[in-house]
Amino acid sequence: MKKPETDPVIARNRKAAHDYHLGESWEAGIVLQGPEVKALRAGRASLVGGFAQVENGEMWMHAVHIPQYSQARWFEGGSRRKRKLLLHRAQIDKIDRKVNEGGLTIVPVTLYFKDGRAKVEIALARGKKTWDKRQVLAEREATRETERALNRRLKGRPD
Repeated sequence: MKKPETDPVIARNRKAAHDYHLGESWEAGIVLQGPEVKALRAGRASLVGGFAQVENGEMWMHAVHIPQYSQARWFEGGSRRKRKLLLHRAQIDKIDRKVNEGGLTIVPVTLYFKDGRAKVEIALARGKKTWDKRQVLAEREATRETERALNRRLKGRPD
C-alpha cells in the first residue's frame, strides 16, 4: 500500500486569521530535536501566539508550543524555545525587506508533515483593528441569518 503524500495537518493558527490580514505565505522547514518530532507525530502542538523574526540573516520561530513527548527521556529543550526555520536566502531577504518597510509581522499559520518532514506555513500579516474584527463578525452573522431565513422559507415555515 502506498503511503499518502502528505500527512494531515498537525496544528492551525485560526486566531491568526482573526487577528491579522494575512498576505503572502511561504513553506519553511523546521529544525527540531528528536522528541519534538515524536510529539508532533502524536498531533500535539499549538501555533497560537507564535511569530517569526529574521535575526542575523536567519529566520527563527518564537513562542510555538510543542510539548515534551511523554515517553522520551529527559529533554533540555523547553516547549516554547525558539526554533530555526529553513528557507532560501532570497526568500529570507525578501521577507526581511517587506517586514522592515511595511510594518508587517511574520505569523505561523499551519504546521504539517510533508514527505516525512515537518513544515510550517508562514505568512506576512498586518494587524487588524478592533472595528475590523467586529465588522467581520457582523458580516458572518448577517450571512448566517439570511441562510437560516432561506432554509425556513424553503421548508414552508412562516417563522
